[in-house]
Amino acid sequence: MSAPISNVRPDPDSVLVDIVDYVLDFPIDDGTLALETARYCLIDTLGCGFEALTYPACTKLLGPIVPGTIVPNGAKVPGTSFQLDPVQAAFNLGAMIRWLDFNDTWLAAEWGHPSDNLGGILATADWLSRSAIAAGKAPLTMKAVLTAMVKAHEIQGCIALENSFNKVGLDHVVLVKLASTAVVGQMIGLSRDELINAVSLALVDGQALRTYRHAPNTGSRKSWAAGDATSRAVRLALIAKTGEMGYPSVLSAPTWGFYDVLFKGNAFRFQRPYGTYVMENVLFKISFPAEFHAQTAVEAAMTLHARLQGAGRRVEDIRAITIRTHEAALRIIDKKGPLNNPADRDHCIQYMIAVPLIHGRLNAADYEDSVAQDARIDVLRGKMHCVEDVQFTKDYHDPEKRSIANALTIEFNDGSTFDEVVVEYPIGHKRRREDGIPLLVEKFRTNLARRFPVRQQLAILDVSLDQARLEAMPVNEYVDLTVI
Repeated sequence: MSAPISNVRPDPDSVLVDIVDYVLDFPIDDGTLALETARYCLIDTLGCGFEALTYPACTKLLGPIVPGTIVPNGAKVPGTSFQLDPVQAAFNLGAMIRWLDFNDTWLAAEWGHPSDNLGGILATADWLSRSAIAAGKAPLTMKAVLTAMVKAHEIQGCIALENSFNKVGLDHVVLVKLASTAVVGQMIGLSRDELINAVSLALVDGQALRTYRHAPNTGSRKSWAAGDATSRAVRLALIAKTGEMGYPSVLSAPTWGFYDVLFKGNAFRFQRPYGTYVMENVLFKISFPAEFHAQTAVEAAMTLHARLQGAGRRVEDIRAITIRTHEAALRIIDKKGPLNNPADRDHCIQYMIAVPLIHGRLNAADYEDSVAQDARIDVLRGKMHCVEDVQFTKDYHDPEKRSIANALTIEFNDGSTFDEVVVEYPIGHKRRREDGIPLLVEKFRTNLARRFPVRQQLAILDVSLDQARLEAMPVNEYVDLTVI
């Protein structure tokens, strides 16, 4: 006869407690690199959303659930005229941010895009601010948004350092849901116990499978999955605010907990305590809307395109291309066979190399059918071969390097070759911030011009590029600058 299961409610798992204590108690000091980087992250992330609004596949998902609904004191969605409840506003902004795979990235045992959390953070902050003003109270300032961004980045990124969700088939948006729930819960005023409950609710939720990111099912859900996760976080935080109970051993409970059900019985491991490491070291996608493991490969392909032009060579002269890369790239984006849609193409390293070799560019429109039908692309893809470089993989995981290296070698039909082109650190890496930030600002200018008249562009830029002014501005006033 089996022993009875104890029904004594345990203390909360330490993972939950550590997240909550960090969110409630860790100070983000004025004038720090983390807050400055968060400002750049804010404008880059919003800019990605503005560019996504030029794609009907994205905009068809936006707006209220019931057409025509306007929520008094609701959150406004940047780049649009929508004013929605914070849950739906978070979905709208989250889907816009992620649609083109152009916002920031974090690479470790797990991959992800920490700025995905901005959907829930900004929507909640804007709703709280408008509600406060209606009640005669002070709104939140943008410093609260930047601080929440730093903490959401840290939670998502620190858990990702040592814990691979992709290896058990789960999508990284589980960490968006977890991080967004924690920081949004703090913003809406949850007590410590309520916040522990909220975080537990995020973990006990059903988690998304990575099916929509991989062959043969790669599809557009990968572009709105983070919006779904950050909006669900807002909903769970609001549920916890009602006093709804939590599940203290959601991770560790034998048989029924997250570890046993979804993580092969393994507990989460941690490399470092929560601080400001992730925001300070986050990777920006500046030049190319490409899955980040291919960013350096695209840079190398651009260099080789120039060499081809200078030598009077054509892509038809190429016999073989060797891609020396790291293990994560092999697992995610080394893809053979037909590519069925833009979501398929922007996760194929061979496609992301072929387009710049042919055209000397790679932008979001290059994943559409009109470009993909160029037969030269698939011919080149068929000539490419990926091989793992063990040192590249080691340097990828080294916390002092965090490289994302790729190397390309072209061999021609006549047996001649070009010297290998190696790029270890993409332009958005911390080691290349001095070169990258001016380009990031220019990317923001370009994206503003897609959506706003010149006077509005300048008003947004004026405050967005001034750290002190931005931090002091009420959230609702900043968001109002960005609406149509």
